[in-house]
Amino acid sequence: MVNLKGLSAFPITPSDRDGRIDVGALRALLEPLIAAKVDSVGLLGSTGSYPYLGRDERRRAVQAAVRLAEGRTPILAGIGALRTDETVRLAQDARDAGATAGLLAPVSYTPLTDDEVFEHFQTVARESRLPICIYDNPGTTHFRFTPALIGRLSRVDGIVAVKSPAPESAAIAGHLAELRAVVPSGFSLGYAADWNCTEALLAGGETWYSVLAGIFPTICVDIVRAATSGNATEARRLNECLQPIWDQFKTFSSLRVVYAIANLRGICGAEPPRPILPLPADGQKKVAETLAGMQIDFG
Repeated sequence: MVNLKGLSAFPITPSDRDGRIDVGALRALLEPLIAAKVDSVGLLGSTGSYPYLGRDERRRAVQAAVRLAEGRTPILAGIGALRTDETVRLAQDARDAGATAGLLAPVSYTPLTDDEVFEHFQTVARESRLPICIYDNPGTTHFRFTPALIGRLSRVDGIVAVKSPAPESAAIAGHLAELRAVVPSGFSLGYAADWNCTEALLAGGETWYSVLAGIFPTICVDIVRAATSGNATEARRLNECLQPIWDQFKTFSSLRVVYAIANLRGICGAEPPRPILPLPADGQKKVAETLAGMQIDFG
C-alpha cells in the first residue's frame, strides 16, 4: 500500500526556453532532497511546471528522478492534463518509469462539474493502475473539491490521498474533521500552502506537500519531525524562523521565489517557463537580502 505521509518536497523542473529538461540541473536539485531523507519527492507539481511540459519531457523527468532515488525515496509525479485520454497516458508513463504515485489536478479550460471530475479521476485510476493523490489547487485549476467529492473519490480503487490547500490555523481542525468524516481509514490527508502547514501538521494532517522543501529540505524535515513527535514548541519556532520567506512567497509567488533562490545559491541556472518571467532585479535583490538576513543554516 502507498504511504504518503511526512514531508513531500516539490522542486522546480529546470528546462530551457523550448521546454527541454536539463536533467543534470534536475539531479542537482534532487540529490539534497534525497540526502535529507524527505519522505517523498513531488516531481512535476505546480512548482515543477507540469502544464508547460510535453509528454516526452515529463517522462524524462520521472525516469531521471526514479534512477536517482534508487528506491530510497518515493517519487510522486504530476500527471494532470486537459483531456482524460492524455492524462491516462501520462499516468501510464509515470507508472512504467517507476513512480510511486500520481498527483492529479483537474486541469480544465471549460469549468468542470463534480461529476465530470469524478469520472475523470475514476477513469485515470482504473486505466493507469497508478495510485493517485487528489491535487486540490483551486488557485491554478479554479476548481475546488468539496468534502463530499473527496469522500466519493476516496472510495475509488487506487485513489489513496488528497493534497489540500491548508487554511488558516483557526480553520484547520474543522477542515480535517470534515474530511475524516467522509474518507476511509488509511486515506492520507495532507496539505500545501507552506506558511500554514506547520499548524496543519500539529492539528493532525499527515503530509506537508512543500515548495520550500524542494530547495531547502533540511529545515522542513526538522519541522515535520518536531510536529510528528509532539514537539509543537520547536515546530512553531522553526516555522517562525521562516516567516521572511513566507512573506516573499506571498509577495512574489513561491514559484518565482524558488527559481530566484536556485539561481542565487548556484544550485542551477534556470528560468521559469515562458510566459512566466523571472523576478525583476529588485525582486531578486529582496530575496537575496531576505536570505542573507536569516539566521538559519540552509545547508
